[in-house]
Amino acid sequence: MKDIPQISEAEYEVMKVVWKHEPISTPEVVEKVSKEIDWKPNTIQTMLARLVKKKILKTQKDGRAYVYRALVKENDYIEQKSKSFLNRFFDGTLNAMVLNFVKNDQLSEEDISELKRILSDGDSRKGEK
Repeated sequence: MKDIPQISEAEYEVMKVVWKHEPISTPEVVEKVSKEIDWKPNTIQTMLARLVKKKILKTQKDGRAYVYRALVKENDYIEQKSKSFLNRFFDGTLNAMVLNFVKNDQLSEEDISELKRILSDGDSRKGEK
């Protein structure tokens, strides 16, 4: 996976809309983001321009509007951010993060049951290979 440029929280909000609805025009992005967040159209357009400049989005003129497509897959972005988070706060180990949540009573019984199910499913898949 190639290194993905950093994007701000605000840019991420715009990207979530693009990933969900691409290809998507500027007016559509503005409409959808405005429903979720009280931003002016110019603010959203600025975010789109920044994302194009960072090569996270590509744009194509379609009549009078620009249409956006992601150059970075949502899964790739989330994977990189997850790894970065683990490295920054938990020395890169998932078990250290989970242990932190367990020690600080941050996991409900439902969360723990779900983790057990996920781990069990993972073991089952490994056995199939």
